[in-house]
Amino acid sequence: MLECPSMSIRIVFMGTPAFAVHSLEAIARLPYQVAGVFTQPDRTSGRGQHLAESPVKRSAAALGIPVFQPERLSAPEAFEQLAALKPDLIVVAAYGHILRKNVLDLPRLGCLNVHPSLLPKHRGASPVAGAILAGDEETGVTIMLMDEGMDTGPVLAQVPSAVLPEDTTGSLTERLARVGADLLAQTVPLWVEGKLKPRPQDHARATYTRVITPQDGLLDWKLPARELWLRVRAFSPWPGSFTFWKGHRLKVIEAVPLGVATDQPGRVLSLAAGSPAPVGVATGSGVLGLLRVQLEGRRELAIDEFLRGSRDFVGSVLDQEVSC
Repeated sequence: MLECPSMSIRIVFMGTPAFAVHSLEAIARLPYQVAGVFTQPDRTSGRGQHLAESPVKRSAAALGIPVFQPERLSAPEAFEQLAALKPDLIVVAAYGHILRKNVLDLPRLGCLNVHPSLLPKHRGASPVAGAILAGDEETGVTIMLMDEGMDTGPVLAQVPSAVLPEDTTGSLTERLARVGADLLAQTVPLWVEGKLKPRPQDHARATYTRVITPQDGLLDWKLPARELWLRVRAFSPWPGSFTFWKGHRLKVIEAVPLGVATDQPGRVLSLAAGSPAPVGVATGSGVLGLLRVQLEGRRELAIDEFLRGSRDFVGSVLDQEVSC
């Protein structure tokens, strides 16, 4: 029996978090050989600091695809492992390693990247959170032919997706992961068959995001309520948005911006009946209504339930650091 020509195409997939799993599964359904999966090494996580496999590693194992976990892709032995797989195409989705020129030049069909923004907007480390922080009403996914720059390669395909008012980075990432996987499944066959022409990005329109740190979650009550609302959504689920009350960290899980009169920034106010939230916090402009919170060491609560056990919360002033 003659081998189907498409089955001679060898693909290596590179990815690590849950976002990349949908793309891996989409590639595995195409009529090509997935010769191997590269993902980050197992890391310790949780209170017990147990070694945890990446979501992509677990998915690859379930699909029966060989897994490689080099600490550094730039190491000579890692490149030798990759080269031995003889990839015609490399597909990358949130891998977490920079691909150097020798890797980019290895596959004859190049390296494709699944990027969760409409490039050239929101290049860099945090494109999903970046779209929420910017107040964008629309973002999307780009399939890009990688070059040596930071998300600067030419575009093969893009698809827009709405940013909903209730979206967090968690919910939007999950939706874009599915959108990206569908787009990837459509794009790869066209690219393999030579039916796509890469379109250079307009670098003059580029915007950049940065690595988010745990300290970014600290709420500055002098900022406008709308900006704080965007931060609560952008930093969910990680690093979370927080303030301090009575010397304990208080996470703000869900909130809503309200255009009502303000008091001292950080003061907790009782809001009128019929308001979207029963209490809010005065900000530099407007009030941030609180809907769900979590006090350090306790479970997450709807604000009504939290107030029943913390009757002195209203009228207090929230801190930006642990009070001595």
